[in-house]
This record gives sequence, C-alpha cells and structure tokens, in this order.
Amino acid sequence: MTDFERLFNPSCITIIGANEKSAGTFFIEALLNIGYEKPIYLVNPNLKGRIIMDIPVYGSILEVPEEESLDYVILAVPARICPLVLEECGKKSVPFVTIFASGFSEVGNRHLEVEVLEIARKYKIRIIGPNCLGTFIPKNHVSFSRTLLTNQSGNFAGIFQSGGLAIHISAKAQSVYGTYPSKVVSIGNQIDLNFVDFLQYFLHDMETKIVGLYVENIKSIDIGRKFMKVVKELTLKGKPVILWKVGSGEATRETIMSHTGGLAGSLKIWDAVAKQTGALIVNNSTELINLAMLFQHISNKPLDRNVAITTGGGGASIETTDIFERNNLRVPKLSPQTVEEFREFVPDVNTIFRNPLDLGGSMNNSEIFYRTLITLDSDPNISGVIFIKTHRYGHEYLETIKRAYKKMKKPLICLAYKVIDDTSDFADKILFKRELFKLNIPVFESVDLLAKALDKMCTFREYLITHSK
Repeated sequence: MTDFERLFNPSCITIIGANEKSAGTFFIEALLNIGYEKPIYLVNPNLKGRIIMDIPVYGSILEVPEEESLDYVILAVPARICPLVLEECGKKSVPFVTIFASGFSEVGNRHLEVEVLEIARKYKIRIIGPNCLGTFIPKNHVSFSRTLLTNQSGNFAGIFQSGGLAIHISAKAQSVYGTYPSKVVSIGNQIDLNFVDFLQYFLHDMETKIVGLYVENIKSIDIGRKFMKVVKELTLKGKPVILWKVGSGEATRETIMSHTGGLAGSLKIWDAVAKQTGALIVNNSTELINLAMLFQHISNKPLDRNVAITTGGGGASIETTDIFERNNLRVPKLSPQTVEEFREFVPDVNTIFRNPLDLGGSMNNSEIFYRTLITLDSDPNISGVIFIKTHRYGHEYLETIKRAYKKMKKPLICLAYKVIDDTSDFADKILFKRELFKLNIPVFESVDLLAKALDKMCTFREYLITHSK
C-alpha cells in the first residue's frame, strides 16, 4: 500500500507554472483562502524574481533551497513540457506530483503519458492525473478550489475522475448537506495512481468512514479485479462505497474518451460489480451526496426498511408512502398500544391514527408534536421516524425537535421539501438544517432522494449481514 502521508499532509507545496492570470494562480488562491500556512513555492522561468500574492517566484524547482523537503508539486504547465519539468522534480526527490494539464491520451498523445511514466519511475515519483486537480484535505488546509473555504473535516472521502465534479460535490456536501470530507482526490486520467491505490489507503484510514466515487473508466482488467477486491473489503469493514458510474449512452461514452482517455464499460457489468462487492450505485452527484449525508448522520443507529411517517397533510403522507413503497421500503401499521397512546393526546378531529400519521393542524402544536415523536419511537414495528416539515421553521419548532430527539433511541429523519419561494422562510430553513445536522438528524429536500438513500442504506446493511456470516 502506498504511503500517502507526504501527499495528504505536505510540509510544503510547490506550484510550477504559476503566473498572475493562469491556473497557477487558481491553485495559489485556493491554498491561501483555506489558510495553508506552510511554505508555498512558485516556479516560472519567465517570471523569475517577481512576487505573486506576496510569494517570490523561482526560475526552476532546482533553485528552491536544498534544506526544504518538497513533498508535493502541482504542475500547471502545458502537457508538452511536463516531461522536462518532471525530470527536474525527480532531481529534487519529489515524491508526489499532480499534473493539472490536459492534452495527453484523451486527445491521442499517449506518447506523452509513456514519457512521463518513464521519468516518474526513474525517480520514484507518484503521479496524480494528468488532467486533474489533485487533493482537498480540509484538516491540513490543502485545497484545489477557491470555493472550498472551510477546513472543517468529516468522515467522507471522495475519489473523482472529474476535477469540476470534485469541487461541486465537496462544496455542496459541506454547505448544503452538513457532510464534511476527510480527503478528496481528483485523479483524472490515472496513468499512475488510480482508484485502487486510494481505496486501499481509505480502507485503513481512521478518519474515513464513507467513500464516494465518480468513475468514468477503469484502466485494465487487472486493476478492475483489484478494484472489486478492495471495494468488498471496505464494505465488509462497514465503510460504504457510493459509486456513481457514468457511460450508458453513446454520447457519454464518446465524451469520456475525450475527457480521460478510457473506455466507459457496460453499466450492466457495474450492476454485477455492485452485487458482488456491496458497492452502492447512484445515478448522479445529488444522489451521491444525499446518501453520504444519511450514512454520516445515522450510521451508528440500527435501521431497517420499516419506518414511520408523520406530517401535517394527507396528500404529503400519501405521496411519501407511495414513493417509499416503490423503493422497497415499508410503512407498517402502528401497534395497538401506540394507537391507544395517540388517542390520549391527539384531538380526534381530522386525524386517523395510522402510519403514515397525518396530524393535520396538530402538527403545529409543539407539545403534541413532541409526544408524537416520542410515541412513534417506542413502537416495536418501527425502526426509524420521518417527519415532514415544509415551512415555518421557527425557534419553538426547532427546540421541540431537540427536546424529543434527546429521548429517542431510533433514527430521526427530516423531509423538508420546498413549497414556497420566500427569502425569510429560506433563511430560517438554512438555520433549521444546520441545527439538525449538529444533532446528526439528516435533512432531505426530496421524497425521492430520501427513499433512494434509505433503500441503499438498508441494502448495505443487508449485504453485511449476509456476507459477514
């Protein structure tokens, strides 16, 4: 297994190709914005002696002081000169290099990849890319985007062939879903380091509990076998692997060939891979993030397919139940004891004591809603409780949820889809979501996304039960 310590926690970072207007500046700003405080070295022979963002520019990496251990280098130079610059990196004993440039096998220049690999092997350099962004390590203030500003670290790791999607998923997970990455890697063409190398690391990484993948292609049958082996190992260790595999249509396959220079492979094959390894297939970035959120917030609580639903409207309860059942979930009858308990405190007006439980106007009564959550939590037929809240996210309602959750033993999940466009309601909802995330209560904004995520979490747990015997 590759030792990634110097990549994930570099003592310094060198950017070769930095200038005031190009991608080199993009990387500098990303590091400064997230608060990287260790040395940053800039290299550009055309700008030697200049100052960029208060950082001096060297003419060559060979000019960087000898006492510095150059752990990580980002090559932001054209593809054609990457071999020459990589040779200089080798002379400075650099262990890890991200090649940002495109223009390799994805446009037919396989000879450049061969040349780069020969130099890398000569000097024992490990290559991330080409055609990628490298690493995002919040804990160590390493970033590949100016939009990723928080260094709050979580347990969600990502390996993505697309740099743009690596940014999008990381930023959305943080800001919208309260799901914080441990480590994210954009790997591009993966001519050297590939999915397997990083998956093997995450298998043993104590900070990583969930792994998300965006896969365009696997480079060889041998790598494919190793991929399946390590994904199954991660699953059996209790670390879900969420796999977004693209390439079902002809236009997508052609785009993949021009993006990362590899064949997409049949989605039917990937369905079989999922069944054998326990990987969880998703169809887009939003499904990936929502499933990661669910695992992050309730992975330590038991949950099966039997859930309770409570809301303040009959239509919403019918829609939710219908979608749940179409996604292999069950909305079982409440126990007779639970029904009798509800009769004691819920007005018997416009209310039917069943699952899903439509509280009608009583949903807005704090004490009734509090007792509803507690009562559903105690029902033996139920493994988790879902409540639907669509507007008016006030302080009193939030405090009621907090008070109930402290006494609950089963997972509590909020479905808060949008029904009105109102700026004040939206502001309240943001605060509401953030407070629930602090309690490890996941908040979904789509019935369909919630149902799919619950189905896949149950599938994961069923796989563990079946294959751990």
